[in-house]
Amino acid sequence: MSLSPHRAAFTREDAETRRLALIEACAACLAEQGVGGASVRTICARAGVSPGLLRHYFDGIDALVAATYRHVTHTVNDALAAAVAAAPPEPRARLIAYTTASFRAPIADPALLATWIAFWSLVKADPAIAAIHAETYGGYRAALEALLAECGVSAMERHGAAIGLTALVDGLWLELTLDPASFPADQASALAVRWVDALLGG
Repeated sequence: MSLSPHRAAFTREDAETRRLALIEACAACLAEQGVGGASVRTICARAGVSPGLLRHYFDGIDALVAATYRHVTHTVNDALAAAVAAAPPEPRARLIAYTTASFRAPIADPALLATWIAFWSLVKADPAIAAIHAETYGGYRAALEALLAECGVSAMERHGAAIGLTALVDGLWLELTLDPASFPADQASALAVRWVDALLGG
């Protein structure tokens, strides 16, 4: 007897749910135990699936880690895009929304920092992770350059300005997520806004 369309749709949804559960479990294990603690058995136990099921969705643990990195970067990119979409239409406001979104949830999260550190540790050793890293930071800087162009920053200055602003945001985000109590989000945002205004005013 053939499966009905309703049953087939349910099966596809269930498969995607299990795949996402493995990705989320991998991210949690990386955050809590680092790369060394992210084993097939540990991840599958956290996801509530059998170890053999991981191979059904991913070509091994390395592929799952790479998929997890890509999933995390998509989550960050979605948050940045949402911040810009919610900002007033003025170019300066859109640029500030993009830069300061990193200092609020879901990006300003100590668990995300711990996961990100695990990914960073693999950049030099894993070509797949290195490629995702290059794509991620290249996309972030490209978005910044587009927003800077909207603000009237010249083509000659945009690339360097985007690199500098990326470094500033990364540094502030790192300090904020390492110790939120001693370095509040509003201070990080104020520093970023001051830098943006100095750039645009100059």
